[in-house]
Amino acid sequence: MPEMSPHHSKAPRRWFNPRKGAEWAMTLPLIAGLAVFAGYPLVYLVLLAFSQSDLGSQFQAWVGFENFDWALTGTNFAQSAWNAVVFALVVSIVQLSLGLYLATILQRIVRGGRWLRTIVLLPLMTPPVMVGIAWKLILNPAGGWLNGVLRRFGWIDDPISFFGSSDLAFPSVMLADTWQWTPLMVILCFAILQGVPEDVGEAAALDGAYPKRTFWTIILPMIAPALLSIYLLRVIMALKTFDLVYTLTFGGPGNATNVATFEIWKTALREFDVGLASAQTLMFAITVSLVTLPIVLLHNVLEKRR
Repeated sequence: MPEMSPHHSKAPRRWFNPRKGAEWAMTLPLIAGLAVFAGYPLVYLVLLAFSQSDLGSQFQAWVGFENFDWALTGTNFAQSAWNAVVFALVVSIVQLSLGLYLATILQRIVRGGRWLRTIVLLPLMTPPVMVGIAWKLILNPAGGWLNGVLRRFGWIDDPISFFGSSDLAFPSVMLADTWQWTPLMVILCFAILQGVPEDVGEAAALDGAYPKRTFWTIILPMIAPALLSIYLLRVIMALKTFDLVYTLTFGGPGNATNVATFEIWKTALREFDVGLASAQTLMFAITVSLVTLPIVLLHNVLEKRR
């Protein structure tokens, strides 16, 4: 039998693969949607940042990096961005710690677990504006509930203006945010704990390990990557906080509670300087990336060690 030519030993190449063509056809709507709803706004935002633009007339003149320079030197954006980062990192770790602690308690209560989960979710279902109004009434120096309790027990003589003090305003906003978002952390941590195999605790108990030691040495390292993912999610959400600041303090007293989102809102919708607000938005996006990148890297390291 004659040998086949090496040119005929392989199947001929097809310049068009129907399967790959079908895959591309199915992804085209997604690509088009991303281009319209993500790509176009991003390009438009970048163009605004390098131009002199106000709310009524955009692209009046190209100004280069002047908006960025003025945002850092002529406005309160740098301080507001720092406030936003501190706020996000602090409230997120506090809420994660409380959420994990309450989730471990909730896990032990089998019969009342469903009812407790419903009660825990109540603050989360409250609109942020209503949360702000409620805490404004609670911390009000004139007739507020907390001041009334403190005076009744004789711990203070004069009412405390929580939102009027530069030292107390920021922690007060953090307190309101923690009340609102800790339930979410409880539910997420509870779901993570439910995924831990029961035989892990049983094996540790047979070895003589106490429940607390089992949690800190076995369970916590096991769920650490998932907890870090929750922390990352909450940090990103907290960096976007606007409602509570607007309702409780309006950025005051002075700029003590002024966060980046509120500063950008003031620049765009009170001063009508859209170009400057766009530059602030881009710089804040870079800030968010720099803050979240170490968390992502740490998560990857913990995931590899599992």
